[in-house]
Amino acid sequence: MVQSDFEHVRYWVFDLDNTLYHPSARLFDQIETRMSRYVMDAVGVDQAEADRLRHHYFHTYGTTLAGLMRVHNIDPDPYLVDVHDISFDALTPDPELAARIRSLPGRRIVYTNGSAPYAEQVLAARGLSGVFEAVYGVEHANYLPKPEKSAFDQVFARDKLDPTTGAMFEDDPRNLAAPHAMGMKTVHVAPTATPNDHIHHHTDDLSGFLARILG
Repeated sequence: MVQSDFEHVRYWVFDLDNTLYHPSARLFDQIETRMSRYVMDAVGVDQAEADRLRHHYFHTYGTTLAGLMRVHNIDPDPYLVDVHDISFDALTPDPELAARIRSLPGRRIVYTNGSAPYAEQVLAARGLSGVFEAVYGVEHANYLPKPEKSAFDQVFARDKLDPTTGAMFEDDPRNLAAPHAMGMKTVHVAPTATPNDHIHHHTDDLSGFLARILG
């Protein structure tokens, strides 16, 4: 069933954080701490208010950055450099995952709401450098984040990607709605399933799921 569902796929799109590594690495704990500090400095609020704004902007606009740009007109590039200045020591190489991604038939890309330079650092720590033909960050969608459909449109147009022959792997179920509407196969990669009409498959083991696709 899984293998036949992906026989037509020639574009394999992977989110980065908590998708290409397990959430137990908790990289986002570090990023969120830096986000709060950045909000405190940029907006001039205390930590409690910065945490509230961070959550509010994430849920309202898709990312904290999108909210800061929309509401406070901040420059996105210094923000992206600052919040991604973290330790990658919790990540370890995964040769088996690398081999399975390399074996997928067609074009393989990473698309993250983080920045592309940050993504490259994560991929290096996971032993996945050179596995993907392209790496796209939020900057490649004019800083518009997933789950906005126009963000996907911009990145996919840049890559000349045909969504009807594509598959999207994501840990955030919100970010699978637009790919589903565009005709992609959708895979929710997370410890817990979130059943929804726009999610075709769920797995808590990306490497194992890719092995089922490859047969």
